[in-house]
Amino acid sequence: MNTKEIRFHGRGGQGAVMAAKMLASAAAEEGKCVASFPMYGFERRGMPVIAFTRIADQPIMEKTQIYTPDSLMVIDPSLLALPTLFNGLKPGGVLILNSDKPLPNRASENLEKVGWINATHIALCEIGRDIPNTCLIGALAATTGWLSLDSVIKGLRDYLSGDILESNIRNATRGYKEVEVQTWDS
Repeated sequence: MNTKEIRFHGRGGQGAVMAAKMLASAAAEEGKCVASFPMYGFERRGMPVIAFTRIADQPIMEKTQIYTPDSLMVIDPSLLALPTLFNGLKPGGVLILNSDKPLPNRASENLEKVGWINATHIALCEIGRDIPNTCLIGALAATTGWLSLDSVIKGLRDYLSGDILESNIRNATRGYKEVEVQTWDS
């Protein structure tokens, strides 16, 4: 695996920061070294939020934000309009997108694969709130193959319990099973 770097783009209240932490916990379940942290601007609901997760086979010494991600997770599809969203995406890059339709065109020459799913709809069905983060973690695991669904579910247990855990397990499982993948040649 070497190192995989994931940059999360969402809005306050959608769970981008929690998604980064849950993904790190899932990778730790597989014995990987992890680092996860947010970058806040204006800290209020609805404002853009960026979070980061690094997953590696060796201890992670770099503590900076991620400038050249292997994958982007876009929790709010309106953020696709940001002109800098795809900056630094590595060749062979993967986009995990909360959307009810595929990406209309290849948004970056380095973008090779898009895992898209209407995670908002699934979250509303499974947890009753527009917090699509766990669905998208499941979608990332299925699209990239970097983690197993079992590890994702175990990672959720570090942050959730009871009924909310069970509904988020369903949310992540549906993300894993229902994600659709769109590809381009490098």
